[in-house]
Amino acid sequence: MKTVLFFSGILSIIVSMTGCRADAKTDNAGVRPVAIPVIKLKAKDTIVQQEYVADIQAVKNVEIRSKISGFIDKILVDEGQEVKKGQLLFTIANAENQTACAQAKAFLSNAEAEAKAAELDLSRIKTLVDKRVISQTEYELAKARLKAAEAKVEEAGSLNEKAHIRLGYANIRAPFNGIIDRIPQKLGSLVDEGTLLTNISDISSVYAYFTVSENEYLRYQRLKGTSEASAYDHIRLILADDSAFPHTGRIETMESQFNRQTGSIAFRASFPNPEKMLKHGASGKIILTSALTGALILPQKSVMEIQDKSFVFAVDKNNKVTMKSFAPKTKIKEFIVAQSGLSEEDVIVFEGIQNIRDGSYITPEYIALDSVPFFSYKY
Repeated sequence: MKTVLFFSGILSIIVSMTGCRADAKTDNAGVRPVAIPVIKLKAKDTIVQQEYVADIQAVKNVEIRSKISGFIDKILVDEGQEVKKGQLLFTIANAENQTACAQAKAFLSNAEAEAKAAELDLSRIKTLVDKRVISQTEYELAKARLKAAEAKVEEAGSLNEKAHIRLGYANIRAPFNGIIDRIPQKLGSLVDEGTLLTNISDISSVYAYFTVSENEYLRYQRLKGTSEASAYDHIRLILADDSAFPHTGRIETMESQFNRQTGSIAFRASFPNPEKMLKHGASGKIILTSALTGALILPQKSVMEIQDKSFVFAVDKNNKVTMKSFAPKTKIKEFIVAQSGLSEEDVIVFEGIQNIRDGSYITPEYIALDSVPFFSYKY
């Protein structure tokens, strides 16, 4: 009886194994393949938009500091006020500099008087020398005294000019047209040399700094001088509230080297700001629009990244999935543009890659590529 049961079991196993081989739609474990959505890649021309975080700065933004010590005598502007170049902003009462200016002026007058006396003395001695009343040596000494007096006049004049310059520091004026920032010191405050009085910003136009990858940098360099480079002359700015800034900007320059940690480089774009909407220190997003010709676009969820390499599950005609590596060109939001390694003939798993493994079989459910919203973002 046991022998009969033993052979019956062997027969059942053989029948089962034969059945597995006969059923092409089951995998090696005898499990019926699951239905997985797939897409067939297709090259297409498209417009892509890439976002970069931007740091917005005024074209001119400087600190206004006191150059002398004293009490703030007058504050002639208010915070947020627009001012013109040369406009008086603050006055500082400084009796010491006024006294020093008066002393320097008196010293200059005294030196000039001494020089005049030396000049007259030289003229008198010259007359006596000509009449041979005194020796030539006396004349040379008189000339030396005149030169010393003249040097003293130059020194006194320099000190007088310096004193008047320092006295002029009591009147603090705007270095250019701009907008006044916060004024931390109030009327009557005692300030030292170097004390911050306010900041002034020229925001008639602004700079937007943003970093791009090395690939984008190389693309920018290759397109210079071509018709496609116009995209970098009409870039858009999205504000913090997701609204679009009404004026387009253009890329002007870039940093001289890449950041070693991030592998990126900073670009500087310039935007006109006639309405003074943008302020120094604001933030936003730069939108770069570029055209891609014959691009193979893959959803990010279809891609696996293993040790800095990108893979997809390619499906063959027998519905077997195989891991296939490819080189990405760029990333755009949740999508990747393939550079090499894939073609229009490839069918790849659209989603659910975490539920399958290399070499397994699936039941593919084809999804039309046009139904996948690659770029449905609005700005």
